[in-house]
Amino acid sequence: MNVSHLPLRVAIGAFVLNSGVSKWNLEGEGAAGMHGMAVAAIPPLKRVPPSEFARLLSGTELALGTALLLPFVPSALAGLGLLGFGGGLMRLYWATPGMHEPGSPRPTQQGVPFAKDSWLIGAGLTLLLDDVLGRMAGRRRGLGRQIARRCGRRRG
Repeated sequence: MNVSHLPLRVAIGAFVLNSGVSKWNLEGEGAAGMHGMAVAAIPPLKRVPPSEFARLLSGTELALGTALLLPFVPSALAGLGLLGFGGGLMRLYWATPGMHEPGSPRPTQQGVPFAKDSWLIGAGLTLLLDDVLGRMAGRRRGLGRQIARRCGRRRG
């Protein structure tokens, strides 16, 4: 893990982990409300009972938050997780009526709590791209050194 990723991973990881912990025992009206919102955006989720949906969402958040906090999990992998999770939340935002102004990405008052989750996509892309591009640059530098050594040997 790149040390510069640490603040981003700790801040988001702790937030997502806490969100997962708070949903772990969610049942009744709380689970039904969250499930109903998800079903409105993604109809096939209707087949999943509300309490099971809440547990699955909680487990996803627990796994993602933990992955972000563990330094041995590659940033690219943690970034992919954030990208997927943030994408799901943005799907909910776009598909739920009243979350954004008609014909516009600008959120309504009701949509602000969901629209703000777009930062998860940005953070996920940052971790993924920085890790992948950093590795590619490292390989190019390594290849350059190998070529220089080989060329130097031929001259000597």
